[in-house]
Amino acid sequence: MTASSAAGLLLAIAGSVILMGIITAESQYPFPYTTHDNEISDLGATRPPNSVTHQPSAAIFNGTMLATGAMIFAAAYLLKRAQSPKKAWISTGLLGLGVFGVGVFPGNFSGIHPLFALLAFVSGGLAGLLSAFSLRRPFRYVSAVLGATGLLSLAIAMAGDATPLVDELGDGGIERWVAYPVVLWLVAYGGFLLGEGKRATAR
Repeated sequence: MTASSAAGLLLAIAGSVILMGIITAESQYPFPYTTHDNEISDLGATRPPNSVTHQPSAAIFNGTMLATGAMIFAAAYLLKRAQSPKKAWISTGLLGLGVFGVGVFPGNFSGIHPLFALLAFVSGGLAGLLSAFSLRRPFRYVSAVLGATGLLSLAIAMAGDATPLVDELGDGGIERWVAYPVVLWLVAYGGFLLGEGKRATAR
């Protein structure tokens, strides 16, 4: 298996595990949890001053972030070895670092958790956009749209009450519009890299 294919496998697995890990953690949350009102990171721990950690939801979520963050970071290293464009593997590596940091510092770490979450959101969106320049059509457009959607949603989320979308979707809903395009990009980009590896082997 080539370095590029190995990176694709890690990214596809990481994206899938993130999605299923979040779903599983939500299912094990012992109190009412809604995608409208609750942020994704509430699964690990809610914000101070009255921070609450619910098990086994927290262990599932934080463990998912740690494992997948490491996988994404490893995939970025493999992309570097495969001589992918620097802007693509660096942004992917920063995404892995951000995801891993979210697992190390759950929501009750009010000073540092938001920084890692923001790193993951921004670098994830940029990874989709920057990688697109080196990809074949039509996946180039898929990658760019997913990256742009995540970044645009982040801008809307940061605008807060300045836009009615935040009220309609809630804090949890708008955050998922930021995070899930990145998760989808991980799976899609991973599959693309695996497909490219298969094409190269066939030649």
